[in-house]
Amino acid sequence: MESEQVEPDPFNRNCGSRQILDRIGDRWSVLVVLTLADGSRRYSELAARIDGISQKMLTQTLRGLERDGLVTRTVHASIPPRVDYALTDLGRNLLDLVAGLESWATTHLAEVEAARARYDAR
Repeated sequence: MESEQVEPDPFNRNCGSRQILDRIGDRWSVLVVLTLADGSRRYSELAARIDGISQKMLTQTLRGLERDGLVTRTVHASIPPRVDYALTDLGRNLLDLVAGLESWATTHLAEVEAARARYDAR
Protein backbone atom coordinates (compact mmCIF):
# COMPACT_ATOMS: atom_id res chain seq x y z
CA MET A 1 0.00 0.00 0.00
CA GLU A 2 1.39 3.38 -1.00
CA SER A 3 1.32 6.23 1.47
CA GLU A 4 -0.36 9.41 0.39
CA GLN A 5 1.97 12.33 -0.31
CA VAL A 6 1.00 15.30 1.84
CA GLU A 7 1.73 18.86 0.77
CA PRO A 8 4.01 20.74 3.15
CA ASP A 9 2.05 23.12 5.37
CA PRO A 10 4.22 25.59 7.31
CA PHE A 11 1.16 26.63 9.33
CA ASN A 12 1.11 23.12 10.86
CA ARG A 13 3.52 23.04 13.80
CA ASN A 14 4.52 19.45 13.01
CA CYS A 15 5.44 20.14 9.40
CA GLY A 16 9.12 19.96 8.47
CA SER A 17 8.83 23.12 6.39
CA ARG A 18 7.86 25.03 9.53
CA GLN A 19 11.00 23.79 11.25
CA ILE A 20 13.06 25.06 8.32
CA LEU A 21 11.35 28.46 8.53
CA ASP A 22 12.07 28.53 12.26
CA ARG A 23 15.76 27.91 11.54
CA ILE A 24 16.18 30.45 8.75
CA GLY A 25 13.99 33.01 10.50
CA ASP A 26 16.19 32.98 13.58
CA ARG A 27 18.21 36.20 13.87
CA TRP A 28 21.45 34.39 14.66
CA SER A 29 21.06 32.03 11.70
CA VAL A 30 20.53 34.99 9.38
CA LEU A 31 23.64 36.73 10.70
CA VAL A 32 25.78 33.58 10.45
CA VAL A 33 24.68 32.98 6.86
CA LEU A 34 25.44 36.61 5.96
CA THR A 35 28.85 36.40 7.65
CA LEU A 36 29.72 33.28 5.65
CA ALA A 37 28.68 34.91 2.36
CA ASP A 38 32.26 35.78 1.41
CA GLY A 39 33.73 32.39 2.28
CA SER A 40 34.71 30.16 5.15
CA ARG A 41 35.33 31.56 8.61
CA ARG A 42 36.77 30.26 11.84
CA TYR A 43 34.60 30.15 14.95
CA SER A 44 36.49 33.08 16.48
CA GLU A 45 35.96 35.17 13.34
CA LEU A 46 32.23 34.51 13.45
CA ALA A 47 32.09 35.37 17.15
CA ALA A 48 34.01 38.62 16.58
CA ARG A 49 31.85 39.68 13.62
CA ILE A 50 28.43 38.95 15.15
CA ASP A 51 28.16 41.42 18.01
CA GLY A 52 26.11 40.23 20.97
CA ILE A 53 26.03 36.50 20.25
CA SER A 54 27.09 34.28 23.13
CA GLN A 55 29.41 31.32 22.64
CA LYS A 56 26.53 29.01 23.51
CA MET A 57 24.20 30.57 20.93
CA LEU A 58 26.86 30.60 18.22
CA THR A 59 27.62 26.94 18.85
CA GLN A 60 23.92 25.99 18.83
CA THR A 61 23.29 28.02 15.69
CA LEU A 62 26.22 26.50 13.82
CA ARG A 63 25.17 22.98 14.84
CA GLY A 64 21.61 23.60 13.68
CA LEU A 65 22.73 25.04 10.36
CA GLU A 66 25.10 22.11 9.89
CA ARG A 67 22.34 19.62 10.74
CA ASP A 68 20.04 21.24 8.17
CA GLY A 69 22.73 21.02 5.49
CA LEU A 70 23.29 24.77 5.21
CA VAL A 71 26.80 24.91 6.69
CA THR A 72 29.80 22.60 6.63
CA ARG A 73 32.25 22.20 9.48
CA THR A 74 35.80 21.30 8.49
CA VAL A 75 38.36 20.29 11.12
CA HIS A 76 41.98 20.77 10.04
CA ALA A 77 44.64 18.54 11.59
CA SER A 78 46.89 21.18 13.06
CA ILE A 79 48.09 22.21 16.48
CA PRO A 80 46.01 23.81 17.80
CA PRO A 81 43.16 22.27 15.78
CA ARG A 82 41.52 24.66 13.33
CA VAL A 83 37.83 24.48 12.48
CA ASP A 84 36.34 26.33 9.53
CA TYR A 85 32.68 26.88 8.73
CA ALA A 86 31.36 27.52 5.23
CA LEU A 87 28.07 27.62 3.39
CA THR A 88 27.08 24.54 1.44
CA ASP A 89 25.45 24.83 -1.99
CA LEU A 90 22.11 24.78 -0.19
CA GLY A 91 23.29 27.53 2.15
CA ARG A 92 24.50 29.65 -0.78
CA ASN A 93 21.10 29.15 -2.39
CA LEU A 94 19.51 30.56 0.77
CA LEU A 95 21.94 33.48 0.79
CA ASP A 96 20.03 35.42 -1.89
CA LEU A 97 16.90 35.42 0.25
CA VAL A 98 18.76 36.32 3.43
CA ALA A 99 20.67 39.10 1.67
CA GLY A 100 17.31 40.43 0.46
CA LEU A 101 16.09 40.58 4.06
CA GLU A 102 19.24 42.42 5.08
CA SER A 103 18.78 44.89 2.23
CA TRP A 104 15.15 45.48 3.16
CA ALA A 105 16.06 46.03 6.83
CA THR A 106 18.78 48.57 6.05
CA THR A 107 16.69 50.34 3.39
CA HIS A 108 13.65 50.72 5.66
CA LEU A 109 15.42 51.23 8.99
CA ALA A 110 14.41 54.89 9.34
CA GLU A 111 10.76 54.12 8.53
CA VAL A 112 10.60 51.30 11.07
CA GLU A 113 12.27 53.43 13.74
CA ALA A 114 9.77 56.24 13.06
CA ALA A 115 6.86 53.79 13.33
CA ARG A 116 8.24 52.49 16.62
CA ALA A 117 8.57 56.02 17.98
CA ARG A 118 4.96 56.82 17.01
CA TYR A 119 3.75 53.60 18.61
CA ASP A 120 5.75 54.16 21.81
CA ALA A 121 4.45 57.74 22.10
CA ARG A 122 0.83 56.57 22.34
